[in-house]
Amino acid sequence: MRITKSVSLMLLAGVASVGVVQPSMALEAQAFLDRVTLVYKTIGYDLSFGEGRVEGDSVIATGVKAGIAGLDTFDLPTEITFSGITERDDGGYLVDEVSIPDVDAEFAKKPAGHVTLSDIKLEGLYLPGGETVPAEALLQLVTSVSTGPLSVTRDGQEVFSYASFLAGSTFTPAQGEPITDLTSQMAITGLNVDLSTVKEEDPSAGAVIEALGLESLSGDINQHLTWSMADGHMVMDQFLLDFADVGALDINLDVTGLTPAALEQLYAMQAAAAVSDPTSEEAQSAQMMAGMQLMQAISIVSAKVRYDDASLAGKLLDFFASQSGGDRATFVAGIKSMLPTLIDQSGIPTLKDVVVPPVSAFLDDPQSLEVTVQPENPTTLLVLTAAAANPAGLIAALGLAITANE
Repeated sequence: MRITKSVSLMLLAGVASVGVVQPSMALEAQAFLDRVTLVYKTIGYDLSFGEGRVEGDSVIATGVKAGIAGLDTFDLPTEITFSGITERDDGGYLVDEVSIPDVDAEFAKKPAGHVTLSDIKLEGLYLPGGETVPAEALLQLVTSVSTGPLSVTRDGQEVFSYASFLAGSTFTPAQGEPITDLTSQMAITGLNVDLSTVKEEDPSAGAVIEALGLESLSGDINQHLTWSMADGHMVMDQFLLDFADVGALDINLDVTGLTPAALEQLYAMQAAAAVSDPTSEEAQSAQMMAGMQLMQAISIVSAKVRYDDASLAGKLLDFFASQSGGDRATFVAGIKSMLPTLIDQSGIPTLKDVVVPPVSAFLDDPQSLEVTVQPENPTTLLVLTAAAANPAGLIAALGLAITANE
């Protein structure tokens, strides 16, 4: 009798332990893949999966099709592994890592197109639950995306490649929680573009590219920004495209009011435009009202575009001078003499003092050219749009300034 009771107690304990463990083992492949499809559809991707299987805390998917909503999808002839999956109370998921085998595939026949891409990895994938995905959740979908070398060839000739790609974000507090701040960065290193084949499609453009010595471009792209959700203050302090022996273009932006609520308005506008007749009076009125509300919410603190020349400007001046049948000095002198007249024709006399001195200095000695916008106080996009009715007033409102070779 005592033995029977002991066996019964062991069985009950076993059942109880199964009941405790079961929730963490209840990962369902199809439910998980359906959530991936739904979340990424929200941001315009069209994903579908054939079969999925569960292995521990991982889901392995096959028969993957991917594309942009409204366009054709293409097959990914490989498995995708989602590992370290944790199911959340709201029906969403956190995924430690998504790994995709190296890509080595043909994507076109005439001309023959081939792509290779290695070391593809996504880390910190967040799939929020619920029927709708709020804007602040969309900002947290992935912690980092990275790849190794990419190579794209055309009829066996490499036309585009890079050494590595990395894009990542850090979230405060933690990913999957209502965030207060985020920092984002992106880097593409060892970028190479072959423009020599352009002449096969457009002989005239190819001739210009050859004359400028731009058949091959190499460089890097880097971007960094910080973003506070409370006041929507986003500072992009670097978006740098730097190409060797050509030049570097850096774009900086400082805005406020870009809150999750403002993003929700933007997404709602996009969704409404997708399902309504854009030519109808009602749709145009609704879009105008929504657009005005959004422009009233967002303010410009400052913006800057800076170009540092590494030979491109000089090559362009030499090229256009030869096209005109003269030398560079004569061509530059002609442009400088025309600048005041061209600005007078714009009907904005005050622009002359802003534009002519720095542009003339840059033409004489192309080193750098910088355009900045810095209103005395943060100014809404709506106010700036209204100020555009008086261009001279707009220049003052923007705090527009142009400098050269500084």
